[in-house]
Amino acid sequence: MMTDTPSVRLAQQLALVIPAALLGGAYIAQYGFGLPPCEMCWWQRYPHFFALGLALLSFLAPPRWAWIGLAGVAIIVSGAIGGFHAGVEYKWWEGMTACTSMVSTQGDALQNIMNSPLIRCDVAPWSLLGVSLAGWNFLISVSGGCAILWLLVRGKVG
Repeated sequence: MMTDTPSVRLAQQLALVIPAALLGGAYIAQYGFGLPPCEMCWWQRYPHFFALGLALLSFLAPPRWAWIGLAGVAIIVSGAIGGFHAGVEYKWWEGMTACTSMVSTQGDALQNIMNSPLIRCDVAPWSLLGVSLAGWNFLISVSGGCAILWLLVRGKVG
């Protein structure tokens, strides 16, 4: 049985904050700065939604350590998808998807298709210090998820 240690509490907080912050940043980029997500960007969001739900569940249902651990794994999965996506953007390998577009369902369908922008998975729309959004998701998610799992193990031993 895992006790309530500072390590476990920190792991729980990280399991909540990391996906919330990364999803918040993704939505700010999308709606605040006009950077619509490609298909692989959406793939990265899904595990973060799942991790957020698991982290919230860890506050409500036992065994808390299991929900926190699963959230940490989900965060690492998002990071792995981000790493793959970054590799596609940097042309290290080919992606598995076609380019996507966001088409409105209102009005004339043909006009909406013709006027909607094409969102490419193999082009980074933004980067900081040479690292794309997918690359940052990889770095933050993998390191954060590993930190969560390490804190849980440390809390179980300590």
